[in-house]
Amino acid sequence: MRKSRGMTEARPSEGSGGAESGIPHASSRPGEGVRQRGKRRAVGLVAAVLVGGTAAGTPAVANDAAAATERSRAGDARVACTSDNGEPAHRLSKAVAGALGKHHSTAAVALYDRSSGTSCTYRAGAAYDSASVVKATLLGALLRQAQEDHRKLTPREKKLATAMITKSDNDATSTLWREVGRGNVQHFLDLAGMKRTEPGRKGYWGLTRITAGDQVKLLKLLTSDNKVLNAKSRAYELRLMNEVTADQRWGTPAGAPKDATVHVKNGWLSRDTHGWRVNSIGAFTGSGHDYGIAVLSQDNKTMADGVERIETVSRAIHRELTADSTR
Repeated sequence: MRKSRGMTEARPSEGSGGAESGIPHASSRPGEGVRQRGKRRAVGLVAAVLVGGTAAGTPAVANDAAAATERSRAGDARVACTSDNGEPAHRLSKAVAGALGKHHSTAAVALYDRSSGTSCTYRAGAAYDSASVVKATLLGALLRQAQEDHRKLTPREKKLATAMITKSDNDATSTLWREVGRGNVQHFLDLAGMKRTEPGRKGYWGLTRITAGDQVKLLKLLTSDNKVLNAKSRAYELRLMNEVTADQRWGTPAGAPKDATVHVKNGWLSRDTHGWRVNSIGAFTGSGHDYGIAVLSQDNKTMADGVERIETVSRAIHRELTADSTR
């Protein structure tokens, strides 16, 4: 049974685009600074990429004649990739570890590619402030709520949802957060199996704590049949993520194949501790593509630094996932 609505009070938003509700010093342009709290020792960039890959420098360990897992060290953690065919895992582990470079201690990565049965993780369980990336989760919660009420979204709800996703409008998000309620957001998380996500309290939706692993679960949910969101709900959310304004199509789409349909949601937030948080999640479908990438980051000196780190990792992933079709 769905939990009661309206459990939290929304706070007024500040800044434009992806700044978290009620938190000052937000900017919509790459190039300014973001700081975040971290529950873990790892700080800085967190990248969640849901595709296949393995860690560089470690021999593949065969699970059977075809499947393989590879691990490569990047700082004090390892990029772990598993694939039905060992080759994608081998390439991706090296590529992701290399792309993390000197920023390895500030990153977390998780990715999946259904076509090759590949997945990769790097610090995928580390928690970060969501900033506006949580808006994709909030829309999922709204759609689930409507399904349980056996109704369609109202014209007003559609207007708010469109502004929230395509423009990253904070006022629209605060309104929906208040109306859906923190309890119903948690209800959706429980159904989706996103066990490590903690909704922001006191209306501070941008301070929702997320992990790369859970963001991958969300992308998988949106791109496959499941009992949480029906086909119409999934198609609606993916369409909005595909219609994000041009100035917000940075991050995980960097380096994506030209024939892929891109679905993206980004978030950015600056705070006094841990600098700029810059996050990006993306699903890539159509023309034989079926994979997802999530990248979360903090401790960036500027927003531009965070965007660059995410895009460096994303380009490496796209390149290796499409390597078989281009070689």
